[in-house]
Amino acid sequence: MLTEKLLGHSGSMLGACSGAIAGLVAVTPAAGNSGPFGAILLGAIAAVLACLFVMKVKPKLGFDDSLDVFGIHGVGGIVGSIGTAVTMLAVLGGPAGDDYVLMDQLWIQVKSVLVAIVWAGVGSAIAFSIAKAITGGRVSPEIEREGLDLGEHGERAYNM
Repeated sequence: MLTEKLLGHSGSMLGACSGAIAGLVAVTPAAGNSGPFGAILLGAIAAVLACLFVMKVKPKLGFDDSLDVFGIHGVGGIVGSIGTAVTMLAVLGGPAGDDYVLMDQLWIQVKSVLVAIVWAGVGSAIAFSIAKAITGGRVSPEIEREGLDLGEHGERAYNM
């Protein structure tokens, strides 16, 4: 909600819930080794970055993510996976010892995230290609405007 306000919008419950989910997604990879302060910091950073992505980057890229799945889960997961290295620090309540080298672990985390992005991208492209070959991809603009319930299923979801 604070990030929404800072971006010139009114704070909303949707924004608050989305930020909470982004924070929970981010702390999940770090949950076994994060102290309370590290978890709060990581969640707050992920919530702010997810909000910025959803409100600023997504409209500029113009892609269809009506439920902000990538904006919240994708961005939150990337932030959390990389930030796991930071939450290990003893100053943040993590279990890192004197031999812990933050920059080395950060580089490992970044490489792991890049591999995961490529893996998910290739798998998604294959799945989308198969689905498009079978179903034809998107519906026509007329059916989309009319609504999928009526256009594709021949029924109304709500009585209006």
